[in-house]
Amino acid sequence: MNSKLLLILSLIVIAAGGAWFFLDRTGGTPGTPDEPAKTASYIPESARDMIRVNQPAPGTTITSPLAVGGEARGSWFFEASFPVRLLDANGDVLAQSIAETPFDWMTEDFVTFRANLAFNQPVTETGTLVLQRDNPSNLPENAAEVRIPVRFGDISGETTTLRVHFSTMPEGSTECNTTAAVERTVPKTQAVARAALEELLKGPVQTEKAQGLFTSINPNVKVQSLTIKDGVARVDFDEQLQYQVGGSCRIAAVRAEITDTLKEFPTIKSVIISINGETELILQP
Repeated sequence: MNSKLLLILSLIVIAAGGAWFFLDRTGGTPGTPDEPAKTASYIPESARDMIRVNQPAPGTTITSPLAVGGEARGSWFFEASFPVRLLDANGDVLAQSIAETPFDWMTEDFVTFRANLAFNQPVTETGTLVLQRDNPSNLPENAAEVRIPVRFGDISGETTTLRVHFSTMPEGSTECNTTAAVERTVPKTQAVARAALEELLKGPVQTEKAQGLFTSINPNVKVQSLTIKDGVARVDFDEQLQYQVGGSCRIAAVRAEITDTLKEFPTIKSVIISINGETELILQP
C-alpha cells in the first residue's frame, strides 16, 4: 500500500512540473507569446512616465511670479516648448505661459524645462497648475496633461499703487502717441507689471474720462504672457488687440499706452509687443 501511494504522489509531482514548464511563467497559457512592453514614449495611458515636475510640489503655497521646473520626454514638446496655465478654483485662467527647454527636444529621453507665470492675487484660496502636452495634430490620442493643486499666499488687505497710461489729445496737439498717467490702487502682488497692464485693459473710469482721457485699446483684450529680462519687457496679447484696428494714429496710440504703462517700472527700458507670439506683422496701419 505504501509503495502504491508513493508511486501515485510521484506521478502527480511529475505531471505538475511538466505543466509548469509549458505554461507561460508570466501567467499566460501554453503557446501564447509575451505581450510587448508598452513604452510611454508613444501614446501613454497616463502622463506619469512622460513628465516629472520638480517645482512646485502638490499643495505648495505659491506667490507670483511662479517658477515651474522639471523634466519631460521629448515627445511632450513641440518646437522645444509646451503650454502651461494657472487656474483658480473656479477654473478661470490666472496666467498662461510657455515652458521651454534649451536642450535638444528631438529625443525619447527626459530633458529639463522651465517656465515662469506672473499672476494677480486670485479671489480663491486654491488653484491648479496645468502642464499640457503640446499637441499640434489636435488628435485626442496625443493629448495629455498634468494637473498640480496649489495654494495661494494670503496677502489680503494689503494694496499697492500703480500708474497706468491712457491716451490723451491735448489742445493744439497733433501727436497720436501722447498719454497721461493715472493712479490705480490694486491688491498687493509681486506681479506689479502684469497688474498694471490688467488695469490698463479695463480702460479709464468716468472721472478719468472727464479729464479727457480715453483708451485706444479694444475691450476684452487679454494678456497671454509677460516676461521681463535684461530690461526688456515682452508682452503677448490675444488677437483681440488688433481686431478691426486700423490707421497709423490709432496704432501709435495703442502701442504708446502699453509701452508707457510698462516703462513706469524702472526695471523696464524697452517693450516688445506680440500677438499670439507674432511680432512682425501685427498692428499694421
